Amino acid sequence: MAVPLLHVDRLVRRYTRGVLRRRVTFSLEADFTIDGPAVVGVMGPNGSGKTTLFELITGSNAPDAGRVLIDGQDIHAVRYGERDRVAIHYHQSYQVRRFRRTRPEALMERARGDSPRVHLFDEPQFNTQDGYIGFMLDFFRRLRAEGRLVFLCLHPNEPWHLEILAEACERFVFVERGRLTHGASLAELQQDERVRAYLGRLAAPASA
Repeated sequence: MAVPLLHVDRLVRRYTRGVLRRRVTFSLEADFTIDGPAVVGVMGPNGSGKTTLFELITGSNAPDAGRVLIDGQDIHAVRYGERDRVAIHYHQSYQVRRFRRTRPEALMERARGDSPRVHLFDEPQFNTQDGYIGFMLDFFRRLRAEGRLVFLCLHPNEPWHLEILAEACERFVFVERGRLTHGASLAELQQDERVRAYLGRLAAPASA
């Protein structure tokens, strides 16, 4: 049986508050598999866990439970300095959060490849004036054609944002309060009333 390109295996990340009596303030749970190359659209309200999910997939955030396997390799077992050879997170601010290193790198695995198989674009800024959108769409398609998995996270506030997702992506994920909803198309995802509420005026009619 072929090894999936990405297997997010019963992943859990909890944030807590308090010293003597700790309470969970937010938790993310994810469990899904993507077998091969694809472009995946990701949406969800601010603070829903989208960036946390991306950080967990790239290994810049540590889970409380579960694993992230990319081509069968656990990203959190890979040497810290080599994780961007497995998966890479492009954040809109070009900042990567750094987390405490808990294991000596000499005891960890080497990355099995030289370039990332998973590319995660976290709310990239699209310039509508100079053909940049077309350039980026071609870039996503080229990555997919090279056997890569692409995640494109957008926070739609204009109709053309949804047009980008519909044109570029072949499957979709909606993240809300740390829980994931999957859809094979944008229309299918919008059958969920939570997605329509999130999109507001941009949402297709419920009967569409």
